[in-house]
Amino acid sequence: MPIFNLPDLGEGLQEAEIVAWHVAPGEHVVADQPLVSVETDKAVVEIPSPRAGRIAKLFGKPGERRRIGTPLVEFEDAGRVQTEAMVGQIPEAEPPKAKPVSAPAPAGESARIAASPAVRALARELGVDLARAVPTGPGGTITKADLEQAAAAPPATAGGYEPLRGVRRTMADNMARAHAEVVPATVTDEAVIDHWPEAPEVTLQLLQAVVAACAGEPALNAWYDGKARARRLHKSVNLGIAVDSPDGLFVPVIRDAGALPPAEVKSKLATLIEGVKSRSLAPADFREATITLSNFGGIGGIHAALVVLPPQVAIVGAGRILHRVLPTTEGLKARRVIPLSLTFDHRAVTGGEAARFLALMIRVLERPR
Repeated sequence: MPIFNLPDLGEGLQEAEIVAWHVAPGEHVVADQPLVSVETDKAVVEIPSPRAGRIAKLFGKPGERRRIGTPLVEFEDAGRVQTEAMVGQIPEAEPPKAKPVSAPAPAGESARIAASPAVRALARELGVDLARAVPTGPGGTITKADLEQAAAAPPATAGGYEPLRGVRRTMADNMARAHAEVVPATVTDEAVIDHWPEAPEVTLQLLQAVVAACAGEPALNAWYDGKARARRLHKSVNLGIAVDSPDGLFVPVIRDAGALPPAEVKSKLATLIEGVKSRSLAPADFREATITLSNFGGIGGIHAALVVLPPQVAIVGAGRILHRVLPTTEGLKARRVIPLSLTFDHRAVTGGEAARFLALMIRVLERPR
């Protein structure tokens, strides 16, 4: 019986996590019909059927990770038997590319579990996380019996731990890699922003300042290869924007931010943030950042020692806007300031380069508009 393997999703990805099956064994499907939604590094993508046929078997349950090239779906009446072990292909047809889709159902871990609206409503009524239930329904769906069994069972796994999934698992892996590879150092300062409006577009202002600082101190807009002890300076600023969400931390990228007019940057920023909320961004939207901005002040905090994710060498953070009493030529005055933090990889960036970068940012932020 022909087997359809998990296809190459591009961007060098080696595996994906099954989010939800859209078909069940015994069901007849047509070409391009959605088979399954899988979660990659940051995005949820939909895998379409490479051909028409009847489903004989599904490989993997929701929450399970599958490597590229491993079996995904077996067809029982697909015609010729597969003769080549080509990744994600059946001899009769070449499968269409996976498409980014919005995550099914509400946000959170339960959104990536296959369950009917009635079962989801019962889960809310019982106060049970769908992720605790072991699916026994068609295509790995949660049934009412599965939910009732989960409600009667202890809420945690052995030892009180629950495995990380999806974005949180990726975040944990990335942070561990950053801790092992990067030699971090942090400098902090403040910009006086009395001239800003009462309700400023903070992230947009910071973005423009980062782009200007990269032009004046390009050592921060770079990648570093620790094994080769080599760095690559970038002419374009691909700015990663840290976005908090219930599912975990996302960092979509505004490509060539310095070449875009402010109105287009504003529009692109809103599109990316909305894309994170709806989980509709493609994996490519999270790739090739050359420097990252984290505007955490809207949540809380003043200064921070942030985490640099290699191969990047720098991340800028902005804290909560404050009022400080500062000396002026006219005596002490209350001034409005925004705290800034710059964490950099000291293997590739000197302290002087980092301090000059931050000074350039402050000059742009304090400049009258």
